[in-house]
Parts: sequence; structure tokens; C-alpha cells
Amino acid sequence: MVAPGQNILLIAEPFLKDPNFARTVVYLCRHSEEGSFGFVLNKPFEYTLDELIQGFEGTHIPVYTGGPVQPDMVHYIHQYPNLIPGSFAISNDIHWGGDFDTVKRLIRSGSIDLRKIKFFIGYSGWESGQLDHEMEEKSWLTVTATRNLVFDVPPEQVWKSSIEHLGGDYKIMAHFPIDPQLN
Repeated sequence: MVAPGQNILLIAEPFLKDPNFARTVVYLCRHSEEGSFGFVLNKPFEYTLDELIQGFEGTHIPVYTGGPVQPDMVHYIHQYPNLIPGSFAISNDIHWGGDFDTVKRLIRSGSIDLRKIKFFIGYSGWESGQLDHEMEEKSWLTVTATRNLVFDVPPEQVWKSSIEHLGGDYKIMAHFPIDPQLN
């Protein structure tokens, strides 16, 4: 496991009971003394982007529940730093945010691959020291993110694939039941 930081996946330990984060994987975009934030990768939202925001009619782009903070805000990560100005580099090939009007234009014109951009409603956030405390409680496993895990793995497979990405003895955890008492 690696320390929490930018471009790290926080993988909920198999028996985490918090309904916001049970069996989730959070893509950590920032971790500092001031706090941390990221996006849950594997909780599809009930509406698509065109149902939430004007200007995307007919696109049916999936949106994910990024977390419980600011559930009325849309965020996005992408692989287009040269096309979307104002974005923040999380890794060499994954960026957060940028000029939203440009995103609309690029999507409407078909200029970008929709598999290389991911939208979220809300985000996951931790105050100063809060995530470190959760790490001490062993609520999360960590691994360096890969573009494949962030963008290509189907949401229902992200948690299991991320655990398997840890390798070694962790692979067995991918098969733990949600409630061991029902086993």
C-alpha cells in the first residue's frame, strides 16, 4: 500500500459500514495538510449528464455520485489537458476540471472520446487530518491509480479490480462477502 496522495485510489476495506463509501473506490485528487478530496468511481448516479445540464441533449453521458459533499455540483476528470484549458493535473495523463464551455463544445462536436472523460455529482472530502485518522483506523486500502482503473473498468468491477491490483494476499479480499455473517 502507498500513502494517501494525489493520483491514489482509496479502496474501502471490505467491511466498511459507512453507506456513502461501502465497497467504493475514491480517486484521490488532492491530499494535503488542509484536507483531501476525490471522487467515487463506482457509484453510478440515477441521471445522465443531458438530464442534469442543458447543452448536452441526446448525449446520455453517465454521471457518477462523486461523494456526499456539494451534491448539486458537477465535476469531471479527463485525459484532454491540451484541449480543455484551465484543468488541474492530477497525474501525467489525468486532469480535473477546466473550462466547462469548452467541454460542452468538444462533446457536441464529437471531438473527444467520451471514454476519456468522467462526470461526477458531488465529491468526497475530508477536513485536515480526517483522512489520516481513517487510514489509522484501517478504513481504506491504497494503491496508485492507473488510467485503466479510473476510466476503463466498468463501475460494478472497479472495487474488485482495484483490490486485485494491490496483488499478493489482498487478492483474496476481492471475494469477501459484504456481510460475513451471511456466509
